[in-house]
Amino acid sequence: MRVKEILRTATQAWSPAAQHPARLALGTAAQQLDASFNTSSALEIFEVDFADTSLDMKLRGTLPTSNRFHSLIWVAFDPEGSSGRLIGGSESGSVTVFSPDAILGVGEDAVIGQSHKHTGPVRALDYNRFQSNLVASGASDSEIYIWDLNNFSNPMTPGTKAQPAEDVSVVAWNSQVQHILASANPSGKAIVWDLRKNEPIIKISDHSNRMHCSGMLWHPDVATQLVLASEDDRLPVIQMWDLRFATSPLKVLESHTRGILSISWSQADPELLLSSGKDNRILCWNPNTGEVIYELPTANQWCFDVQWCPRNPALLSAASFDGRISVYSVMGGRLQQQQHSTVDQISASFDSSDPFGTGQTLPPLQVPQPSVETTIVPPLKKPPKWVRRPVGASFAFGGKLVTFENPSVAPQQQPIARQVQVSQVTTETEFLQRSAELQAALQSGSFTSFCHDKIRSAPSDAEQDIWRFLTVNFEDEARVKFLRLLGFSKDELQRKLRCESLHACFTVSDVESSNQRAEESGGAADGLSGRESPADFFSQLPKKEKDRAPFQIPVSSDTDGLISQALLVGNFEGAVDLCLNDGRYAEAILLSISGGEELLKKTQQHYLQRQTNSVSMLISSVVTQNWRDIVQSCELDNWKEALAALLTYANPEEFAPLCDTLGSRLQAGGTEKRCLQACLCFICSGNIERLVECWTSQRDCSSPLALEDLVEKVMVLRKSIERLRNGEVCVQSSALTERLVQYSSILASQGSLTSALRYLPDCPDQVHTLIHIYICVPAPFAQSGSLGAPVGFMSGPSMSGPSVPPSSPPGPMMPAPPAPGFLSPTSLPGGPVPLFPVAAPGGAYLPLGAGYPQGGPGAPGAKSFSGAGVPPPPTGYFPWLNYTPPAPITAPVMGFPAEAPVPQDRIQVPPGAPQEPSKQVRGHQLPAEHVGQKEIPAEHMILKTTFSSLVQRCQLAAADPQTKRKLDDASKRLESLYDKLRDQALSPSILGGLHEISRCVSARNYQQGLEVHTQVVSSSNFSEISAFMPVLKVLMTIANKLAV
Repeated sequence: MRVKEILRTATQAWSPAAQHPARLALGTAAQQLDASFNTSSALEIFEVDFADTSLDMKLRGTLPTSNRFHSLIWVAFDPEGSSGRLIGGSESGSVTVFSPDAILGVGEDAVIGQSHKHTGPVRALDYNRFQSNLVASGASDSEIYIWDLNNFSNPMTPGTKAQPAEDVSVVAWNSQVQHILASANPSGKAIVWDLRKNEPIIKISDHSNRMHCSGMLWHPDVATQLVLASEDDRLPVIQMWDLRFATSPLKVLESHTRGILSISWSQADPELLLSSGKDNRILCWNPNTGEVIYELPTANQWCFDVQWCPRNPALLSAASFDGRISVYSVMGGRLQQQQHSTVDQISASFDSSDPFGTGQTLPPLQVPQPSVETTIVPPLKKPPKWVRRPVGASFAFGGKLVTFENPSVAPQQQPIARQVQVSQVTTETEFLQRSAELQAALQSGSFTSFCHDKIRSAPSDAEQDIWRFLTVNFEDEARVKFLRLLGFSKDELQRKLRCESLHACFTVSDVESSNQRAEESGGAADGLSGRESPADFFSQLPKKEKDRAPFQIPVSSDTDGLISQALLVGNFEGAVDLCLNDGRYAEAILLSISGGEELLKKTQQHYLQRQTNSVSMLISSVVTQNWRDIVQSCELDNWKEALAALLTYANPEEFAPLCDTLGSRLQAGGTEKRCLQACLCFICSGNIERLVECWTSQRDCSSPLALEDLVEKVMVLRKSIERLRNGEVCVQSSALTERLVQYSSILASQGSLTSALRYLPDCPDQVHTLIHIYICVPAPFAQSGSLGAPVGFMSGPSMSGPSVPPSSPPGPMMPAPPAPGFLSPTSLPGGPVPLFPVAAPGGAYLPLGAGYPQGGPGAPGAKSFSGAGVPPPPTGYFPWLNYTPPAPITAPVMGFPAEAPVPQDRIQVPPGAPQEPSKQVRGHQLPAEHVGQKEIPAEHMILKTTFSSLVQRCQLAAADPQTKRKLDDASKRLESLYDKLRDQALSPSILGGLHEISRCVSARNYQQGLEVHTQVVSSSNFSEISAFMPVLKVLMTIANKLAV
């Protein structure tokens, strides 16, 4: 971007790097005229002031001179704290030393020294970087002089003049070795001089192509390398030579179309080399790679001199033949260019009123108005060295702190090895310790001891209760122990009942009647001892020998008679109704038993409906096995009693949903106390999702330690469920998924990547998948092959397709339904998982989606299908396999056989669903049959149409065989993209990028398509796109080149 500009036709020189502000010295150029045809000459100094937003530079001093300049340098020679020295080589052969301070108005004598030793124009000047008082000059007739600014009158020569004699166009001091000087001739020959020996040590020339040398520079860092620029239009190149291999150029930089007039090598960055040529271009090269990394926007004029600014390495100046000195910045920006015509300046040179003294006024010239163009100038393709950070630190994924240092090295010192330090930063020490303890328990299976440790360290009674309930899950007779934790002990109740019976038996009347009976029987009655139960007492009562007296069967019209008549004819239902209407409930119950099960149920219901006390409600539930009324209607303060009833009577199918219902009522209470009580219900039911939701509703789990509390409970409960089910458990819950991802992220940020991977759920969300990729892949290209839908870490290495088709009919390949939930930390590594389903014998293979229950309670149950690394579907209930509840009282106590319970045998069903008995898997397999190729989904068919059409257009327009071969290869490799589209194996972000590229291709906007391509590649997993994204880039590049 152009930042400053001066209308001068001049030779230029920048002030030394130590001076501030930066200044630019201009000496009137020899053998050139400006638009005003001014023949005077001057030496001017301008200040580059960026506070002024205009293009003009401020003139700080001027000095008229008698000669014009071929060359001009500003030397950092500072004997008395001055601004250095300006040295100019004139067309008359003189070398003049000027004082910049005097020109700026500080000193008195502007000309410090002048010599006419040269016989021809002095076109070459340079100073020694190590000894700034030494200056070399070159002129015609092979004349080279070394000047000492401390003793300017007596120059020395580097050695004998080179023969044959010719002009010296360039002299250059070596940047690394102070006694090495090089000179070059227009014929293309370069000579390297050793000033200690006063003789040339090596000569360089291009024997195959005689080049007209217009510039020569030493490499800023490598002492043995230099570059030569050719002014010949037939060979517009820059040759890079290494004196160690001086037989041919080390590298040739070719991009100019006409001869090169000037070159300049940045001292701040050796990878920046400027060149200007007759093709009106100013190029910036990277000499190490030979690549053009920047091109300056210039006017349609030759630039005969370009120079880097020593003070500000981002600035450069260019002197052109149209009478302009322009200052540019290589850091890019917005360029407001105005194309001025030199016709205006030429016209202004003449007197428009009477230009030739004829007394007639001429009309003004009709000159087109200058056009204004706004151009966006891109910056350098690579960051320059001066903007690179010398030191830096950055936190990386996994709690890594990456630091680097780029120490500066003296020019004479050998480069040192630079290292990047990677440190592990740990901030959550207690969190990591507790996580390690949990991981150790998960791997060793010592959950009981882990729970006991948590009970001892629990900060509250409620926390202790939760861990006690979790501990019971790993013990036998869990329901009995749950009852004990709730305060209901069978042994304690039996003791209370025994005491109550003894108290009733030892009333006074009972004792007297007992003694009387003992005396009548003639034996000594000891009464009840403490070792006898109440049942023993009644069993020991003596039988009466007295015969029963005759009784009368009433058949009257009153209630007793009607009951008798109904019984005599076998009308039990009528007899029961008469008893109920008369309030004889005991007789009604006894008669209904003889009347059958249906009559008994009806009688029980009729009786219970007439009872209104609390005990009758409980009795009703026990008799009818209707526990939902208890759960939904009891007072919340009686939650323990309701849960105890469920633990005692509920069967496995209804136990979990009833516990969840009770827990939901408690959670709806909204207090922390009720939520903790609800958590106990969810622990009993084994509902991990509801446990997480309830726990997080009242507690903030954003801190690492609070999140650790939750994950410990979740993982322990999950392990207890797996222990009873003999299989893995997947949990589908957004709340739990979010917490596990957060937990994995914290572990990863502390450096525990392996542990983080064990807890990371399998979730199709892009953020979760990205975290999974970061943890799994240590390097960007460590994985190969294609990936399908996001898979959990439990999936083992993939295998090829099946040898036989699945037993179910083949369907369209789609990603598996999401099964977020956490993965087993003890199952790494999993077994191999085939990319396609392998046929399961006997129909054991489930079709797509069969393993994921879609219905609610009452949906048909699905048998578990255990595969390598494939978790079973969630069931949502806790199967208490070791407990058989008492049968409901719906039949007489005797005479009615009970139905045998159905064995569970690892059957997993949703809550309340009917269960199927497990079936044995048959050993045969189905024969193999051919499976046809699937179609690309309709919404993605546009991708194949667009890319295939682009290949065809390029093939028709391509002429050279190499391009045609590339297109043929691209057409074949695009099939991998189409296969992934058929399998729906690409993530939504990649598909979105592909559709955007397709739109760019359809609009023929290939540059925009390449930018989108870069964004997709930088934000995606490389192993997922490596098969087709490089092909798309090649295809769009060729299409852009062919303009199809």
